[in-house]
Amino acid sequence: MVLELKVPRGSNFADLREDLPLLLGYVLSFIYVGIYWTNHHHLVNAVTTVSGPILWANLHLLFWLSLIPATTAWTGEHPLVSAPTCIYGIVLLMCAIAYMLLQRIIVRGSGKDSSLTRSIGKDVKGKASIIS
Repeated sequence: MVLELKVPRGSNFADLREDLPLLLGYVLSFIYVGIYWTNHHHLVNAVTTVSGPILWANLHLLFWLSLIPATTAWTGEHPLVSAPTCIYGIVLLMCAIAYMLLQRIIVRGSGKDSSLTRSIGKDVKGKASIIS
């Protein structure tokens, strides 16, 4: 899974303007992937026992994250066109849902009195981020 950043088509600063949608899409997607990477790292560090449901939920998240590079490229090539933008948004929404599912499965397996369960709490911010 790699976010591709292509070399500008020309050799002048003005040529960068044409590639601005691609660059902005790359930056936005890099931020999203970076946030998931960091949160995932902290989440799985707190896991004491890995179960089948955790592995499947983790693969589910990986699937949706793996679609980010393709939808980023498609949206960058066709900025402000409804179909690529809509699909990009759906992929980001599905990433958020998949992460929340993984988190719930891990918390459920950790028990009600675990430090992970206490640190996540009701996760109002996480649930609200899916809506926004």
